[in-house]
Amino acid sequence: MRQVPSYIAAAYCQTLLPVFSASVYANRRDQLSRTISNGVVLFMGARHAPMNYPHNWYPFRQDSSFLYYWGHPIADLAALVDADEGRHILFADSPSVDDVIWSGPQPEAAALADRVGAHEVRPSGDLEETLRTMKAAGRRVHYEPPYRVNTQVRVESLLGLGTGSAPHHASTKLIRAIVRQRSVKESREVRQIESALQVSHAMHTAAMRLVTTGALERDIAGHIEGIAIAGGGRLAFPCILTRRGEILHNHYYGNRLRNGDLVVHDSGASSPMQYASDITRTIPVSGTFSARQRAIYSLVLRAQEAAIGALRPGYRFLDAHLLAARSVAADLKDLGLMHGDTDEAVAQGAHALFFPHGLGHMMGLDVHDMEGLGEDLVGYGDSVKRSDQFGLAYLRLARALRAGHVITVEPGCYFIGALIDQWRAKRRHAAFINYAEVERWRTFGGVRIEDDVLVTPSGSCILGPPIPKAVLDVEAACAA
Repeated sequence: MRQVPSYIAAAYCQTLLPVFSASVYANRRDQLSRTISNGVVLFMGARHAPMNYPHNWYPFRQDSSFLYYWGHPIADLAALVDADEGRHILFADSPSVDDVIWSGPQPEAAALADRVGAHEVRPSGDLEETLRTMKAAGRRVHYEPPYRVNTQVRVESLLGLGTGSAPHHASTKLIRAIVRQRSVKESREVRQIESALQVSHAMHTAAMRLVTTGALERDIAGHIEGIAIAGGGRLAFPCILTRRGEILHNHYYGNRLRNGDLVVHDSGASSPMQYASDITRTIPVSGTFSARQRAIYSLVLRAQEAAIGALRPGYRFLDAHLLAARSVAADLKDLGLMHGDTDEAVAQGAHALFFPHGLGHMMGLDVHDMEGLGEDLVGYGDSVKRSDQFGLAYLRLARALRAGHVITVEPGCYFIGALIDQWRAKRRHAAFINYAEVERWRTFGGVRIEDDVLVTPSGSCILGPPIPKAVLDVEAACAA
């Protein structure tokens, strides 16, 4: 390996995200190459995206597959894995004087290649000619579906594809190979997720202390994001912190909290190496749950614990979702909100008035891991197809689990006025739903509880330090 000048190495370590050892990335690429078996794989790193003029950028985030196989969280990189000849080529430019003036000392292109075990490094301007030569020789170029417009345009230009056609020519063989490889987390990846969860623990316990009558949602949300940044990473996704918990992905922070409200707090930190975490807790503004709040909160917690307890290799996540749905429906029946046969109610989707989303999703370098590759290719397969039933259709992950999968488990119960009105007007599932009683709860809001779970060879375990979720534990954390 070439010697990196000390001043460059110091700046690199201080200003850029760390990477695993070179052998980790080389072995990952070798495994992918064996699976693909022929052709060349094109990896397009992300470019900076401007907010409102060219040099005012959104915070940079590298493409996750590029991070997995090539490590570097640096803009404007590209790479090739030649499955026929066993070559790994990084396309990168060494910094100019202007780059150093504006951004400080940065590593040379050769050092970037050495650090992730690449066999060759070429200037970025050589990528087009290299691909043209390979295509002229009849070589198949595999690439992932581009999810950013600037990447799509660049791929179409490099490969001579028609405008707008790049997603349709993406390699399904490559997607399946990447999904299979990235789905099973290495122990070093699990450690990264757990380091993110250490920060998420601080975020969620802080929220429990800060959620009080009269507080502004934005003040708490800002504090939460500050903890994520102070932890060495960023938020893995925009924080949800809202008294309107029945809005599933609510990113509005303008409300003042009132006594009697419930606050749904769904957020997670990312690690310095960009691995995600994703936790949800529901917090009583008064510091204690009312009888109604306790009833709904407890039924969600029972559903979550039942689902987590069932997870193991070979068990379909679809079945865990249906187990949680039956638990929710049975408890709602006890409260008088549902009636009739519980199993049949879930089979017909009546529970989805209250639990309209899926139980969870895979998690890793992406909070919805690999969703950019195609949700059905990640979460489904030949043995299980996506349902078109309302609610169940939103389930992101249904396939049989494997040891090494990291998944979220996040049942919920919500009272969504517009949905209640629509279903009631059509008398939808009236055999199972007590609409008169539902009307008395329509302003309740929502409850969601979520943890990150590792599937182990013998079952599953919740990752990270315990974050209060039992009723008495949440109330104690609020009192603190």
